[in-house]
Amino acid sequence: MEKVLCFAHRGASGHQPENTLSSVRKAIDLGADWIEVDVHAVKGELIAIHDDRLERTTNGTGYVMEKTLAHLRSLDAGKGQQIPTLREILDSVNGRAGINVELKGPKTAVLTVSLIEEYVTKRHWNYGQFIVSSFDRRRLKSARKLNPYIKIGILVDRPRRHYALFARRYRAYSVHVHTSLANARSVKRIHERGLKVFVYTANRAQDIDRLESLGVDGIFTDFPELVIRK
Repeated sequence: MEKVLCFAHRGASGHQPENTLSSVRKAIDLGADWIEVDVHAVKGELIAIHDDRLERTTNGTGYVMEKTLAHLRSLDAGKGQQIPTLREILDSVNGRAGINVELKGPKTAVLTVSLIEEYVTKRHWNYGQFIVSSFDRRRLKSARKLNPYIKIGILVDRPRRHYALFARRYRAYSVHVHTSLANARSVKRIHERGLKVFVYTANRAQDIDRLESLGVDGIFTDFPELVIRK
């Protein structure tokens, strides 16, 4: 049986504030294979934050896209951490883990593809170290058209019958399914289509054991040590 890959969800977000450099570093220290971060584009810069509003994860208020980059960088994202840029995250990881970039807002596809290309051509990374994922098919379509080598991951949070057509047409690499959708039948069907199955988000040992028994290829977790323990 192949090793089940550990995806540190927003970094090791069970230990450190999500989508921050401290969370990313903790994930590296724990031995995560991949680090998942969410990005929004603000004034031409990719920043790592999940929500479109600031209240849940920072001491700021209002919509992310309505703020200046300087203001966003001045906020406390938890334990004194800044909202990092994707570039800062890549530099911190320095090739020691793969990076799954989830596209959350407008213009993220173009900027993410451009940054990945820069790190592949100039910073000694390779395309196999990146996955670009999203719930938004338009952003995935855009990323695929911009670069045929970047791995595409389709996020699925409810039963859908059309992901397979999209996956085939745009040569997706993986399907990222919610834990509630992961069962023997769904995993088998996805594998039969030549796609990897990565499941989000499992934070209990018993849930991780169940997913591993199904033969999934990777698990997103806030606590990387629960997946790596084996």
